[in-house]
Amino acid sequence: MSSSQITVTVDGSLITVASDAKPTLIFEQKYPERVKPGPQAIVVCRINGTLRDLWTDLADGDVIESISIDSEEGLMVLRHSTAHVLAQAVQGLFPQTRLGIGPPIKDGFYYDFDPPKPFTPEDLTALESSMKKIIKDAQRFKRRPVSDTDALKELANEPYKCELVKLKSSDAAEGASVEVGAGELTIYDNLGRDGKAVWGDLCRGPHLPSTKYIPAYKLMRSAGAYWRGSEKNPMLQRIYGTAWPSQEDLDGYLHLLAEAEKRDHRRLGAELDLFSFPEEIGSGLAVFHPKGGIVRRAMEDYSRKRHEEEDYQFVYSPHLTKAALFETS
Repeated sequence: MSSSQITVTVDGSLITVASDAKPTLIFEQKYPERVKPGPQAIVVCRINGTLRDLWTDLADGDVIESISIDSEEGLMVLRHSTAHVLAQAVQGLFPQTRLGIGPPIKDGFYYDFDPPKPFTPEDLTALESSMKKIIKDAQRFKRRPVSDTDALKELANEPYKCELVKLKSSDAAEGASVEVGAGELTIYDNLGRDGKAVWGDLCRGPHLPSTKYIPAYKLMRSAGAYWRGSEKNPMLQRIYGTAWPSQEDLDGYLHLLAEAEKRDHRRLGAELDLFSFPEEIGSGLAVFHPKGGIVRRAMEDYSRKRHEEEDYQFVYSPHLTKAALFETS
């Protein structure tokens, strides 16, 4: 093997490639149909056990595993990249908006913003349209390492990002894992068709090869959220969204949400005159109406019957106790 070649293991197969080969080029040769955008597309890889972009440099002996967009890790990356596209769209439509954090979460993602004014439902519709243009532009996500000093200079107009940089490697950075870590800082630039950066964000990555790999997404709602979860910090605007490997997957998810809404106990309780939550009593404290009382009694009777059949014994304790007991528990 010449010095211009290296040996790597790709999905269990040992192969020899050029020393400057990237995972994306290897997968193009090994899986030509799976590197194209689609519901089973390869979007990131695991190199020696760590998730990496498809343009990561390789070394001799590396073990590489392909990760498809429909896998758990692939979905996480898809949603994280979609959060970046959302942030780019927000700053495109509302340039004075400052960025918080934007991680993937179960079934979707969110991004926290500090905008000039709260977002409206009409704003979300406009943002979805702007995101569509960014996705169609097939902007490439490019990783760029930066020093702490350079990051603070480049992000001087982003106070929340600068705060994260200053907190790097400290316990106080908990919850900012998608932005910074104990290692080097990186900024992900979105490159236009001419190869020039059109937008960037402080982020650890990894990300999709480009925005064109985002097939189906929807912005769900906006809400208030304290910066880094503390009421001592400013209240930001959080936009929630979801993204899926195909339009069919997205439609299926939205259908499940619609069905769950039909069965929401808060709505059914009011419609069927079962119970209510009077404001003067307290949020989440139900008052059962006569019809609701019948249902509750039937459930309690069934529960008691089943427990007695299994020889359980019943005890009763006070509803209120000293605060110390709660603090201990």
